[in-house]
Amino acid sequence: MLTDTAIRKAKPGMKQDGQTTTKSYTMGDAGGLALEVSPAGGKWWRFKYRYGGKQKRLSLGTYPDTSLKDARDKRDAARKLLAAGVDPAEQRKAEKLAGNERAANSFEVVAREWFAKQSPQWAENHASKIIRRLERDLFPWIGARPIADITAPELLKVLQRIEDRGAIETAHRAVQNCGQVFRYAIQTGRAKRDPAADLRGALTPWKPVHFASITDPVKVGELLRAMDKLHAGLIVKSALRIAPLLFVRPGELRNAEWAEMDLDAAEWNIPAERMKMRQPHLVPLSTQAVAILRDLYALTGSGPHVFPGRTQRTTMSNNAVRLALRRMGYGKDDMSGHGFRAMARTILDEVLHVRPDYIEHQLAHAVRDPNGRAYNRTAHLPERRAMMQQWADYLDTLKAGGNVAPIKRKESCPFKPPA
Repeated sequence: MLTDTAIRKAKPGMKQDGQTTTKSYTMGDAGGLALEVSPAGGKWWRFKYRYGGKQKRLSLGTYPDTSLKDARDKRDAARKLLAAGVDPAEQRKAEKLAGNERAANSFEVVAREWFAKQSPQWAENHASKIIRRLERDLFPWIGARPIADITAPELLKVLQRIEDRGAIETAHRAVQNCGQVFRYAIQTGRAKRDPAADLRGALTPWKPVHFASITDPVKVGELLRAMDKLHAGLIVKSALRIAPLLFVRPGELRNAEWAEMDLDAAEWNIPAERMKMRQPHLVPLSTQAVAILRDLYALTGSGPHVFPGRTQRTTMSNNAVRLALRRMGYGKDDMSGHGFRAMARTILDEVLHVRPDYIEHQLAHAVRDPNGRAYNRTAHLPERRAMMQQWADYLDTLKAGGNVAPIKRKESCPFKPPA
């Protein structure tokens, strides 16, 4: 344990054991607290701790401006945050971003802390929408308010500002985010209740608008034929042609990298950080999909991106497929890039009679077994391989104007797993 006398006597270049050094050295106290003495004579309080499996360090001020007692008080406060599952370093960053270190329990500080904790699990696009919504629609009005003091009428007034500009969906998403922040504040001991929960039915009703999609087999055939006739560059046309075959999310397709593709094994392994659910995803490739990718590799294979933009360092615009559909005559209410997922899900279920859990796995939705455990990326892989090939072959049939009648489901498994 340190004492004030020992701290005052500490000199640069001379450790407690009498050994000399030209570097900084530390004098340990307890509970992770230590005093670091620099070669120039400065004395810095440091708190060492582990969070998320990593060793971290937090500065608690300098001596003598921060006394031994003050340093221990700050250490104890940091340890309380750790006990509540909060990283003290992230808490400090949130306070600085809020611009008011005294408002440690303000709505903005707590919201930024919650965001820092949750956002690593989200897709980048999803995370950016949430923080932008908080910063634009909530922080200017309630950001500086102590989170425990915010009432339901006060929160409603802020949400009605959003409604007044016609952004009904944004208002509903904002109250959902507020509820998440308030519940986090309750869990970390900085609020006692969630006022957002009292606002059920207070906002203008809103129903989610589904992405436009074509699910009629005859019209799907027309769409596929229109794709073949489209005059477009190879990159955009390849993305458009492969989208219905793979039915991944548009962002997952646009950001595909060649390093993730194994064309010999007919597999695309998408890493967790690019998936909405933050779980790695395996996409079996049909022979038709492999053919498209091999053809495209001759053009873009020298760079990292399967579908590069104007340079090899960027990816294709997120509007490329949408604009191609518009050029083909399909309006925003007819078909969207995301609509290929609904197309596959509907037809695989209602026409090809594929088992729903196979489809849900391939859509990378959260699917759990009867015991509540999440399936891994290779669950039902033989059946999904067969499904993806059957789907590609069926699309070829539709494009040729062939059989569009519902296929009767067999009594046994709809697929014969490959040998």
